[in-house]
Amino acid sequence: MLAGTFGPLADTAAAQESPAAPAFQSYSKFDFVPGEKVVALDDFTQDAIGDFPDRWNTDGSAEIVTIAGKNGRWLKLTKPGFFTPEFVRDLPDNFTFEFDVTVPPTFEGRTLVIAIVQLENLKSPADWRTSPHVFQFTTLPEPSGGASEMTSRQDGDSAASNQTTTPQLAAKSGTPIHVSVWRQRQRVRVYINQEKVWDVPRGLAAAAKLNSIFFFVPEVDGANTYYLTNLRIATGAPDTRNKLLTEGKWVSHGILFDVNSDRIKPESYGSLKEIAGVLTESKDLKVQILGHTDSDGEDAANLDLSKRRAASVKTALTKEFAIDAARMDTDGRGESQPIDSNNTASGKANNRRVEFIKR
Repeated sequence: MLAGTFGPLADTAAAQESPAAPAFQSYSKFDFVPGEKVVALDDFTQDAIGDFPDRWNTDGSAEIVTIAGKNGRWLKLTKPGFFTPEFVRDLPDNFTFEFDVTVPPTFEGRTLVIAIVQLENLKSPADWRTSPHVFQFTTLPEPSGGASEMTSRQDGDSAASNQTTTPQLAAKSGTPIHVSVWRQRQRVRVYINQEKVWDVPRGLAAAAKLNSIFFFVPEVDGANTYYLTNLRIATGAPDTRNKLLTEGKWVSHGILFDVNSDRIKPESYGSLKEIAGVLTESKDLKVQILGHTDSDGEDAANLDLSKRRAASVKTALTKEFAIDAARMDTDGRGESQPIDSNNTASGKANNRRVEFIKR
């Protein structure tokens, strides 16, 4: 550990300057599309630095910190145990789950288990080992390359188990890792950054009633800690073609931008590919692209930002997917047309959206 650089107010997981984010083009095979409605989001903005988050539970220890050179707040796992977001309940048979994770440059390798499970007693996550329905996977971000292991269980019997190497988890990269999970009834996909690490057609029983997600760290020490942020759960299967062609509008919550910026995050590639596919197949279809923001900040700034974000989406569809620019016009509505409350993190996430309107 680098003396003097870690602390409750200015934690730093990477002493050196962080490298640039992954190139947008590197996500060309990324087909993850988040659910249609954000039902839970935690970026720890509602909690105080140095505290354990109010909506979580643990038998270990953790605190909210900031990391030099990185946006937002992070949950630093400081002692081994189970870390459970208690706001996650009754997950449907079609949902997506995303989060960001990073580690310090001194990291030597400690396993992080992520489990999506059906628990009889929600206060006892340790019962996951005997749960009838569970999908679990691990990350092990060592500097030499990580190993990820996946196991699923249906009705008490092991359904699948496998292991793969994931070199993109190298701890010294200094760039947070984005993890995406997509359940479609029995099928479960797991993505780490732009790579599809697992795609298990029978990963879960179709009738599995999942009701908990937790992170489990069996070992933690000063040089080997995990940092988590931006947990996001969305429900509903994307139905882009039907909504756009039949209903005349498709709303995307999967096209994401850097904070207060019109720069599209690379993990948005799957959602852009989804709408590009519809436009490619329907040659006569023309759309208006509308940007929307939440209510944070000044009205005029949000209006300008929403217009610039819509223009960025048009540019991406033109450059990356060869969609004729003449088929798309853009505009922004800022914070003026909310579809959810601006008093919660999940509500704000729903209000931050890009709409495609059939012309």
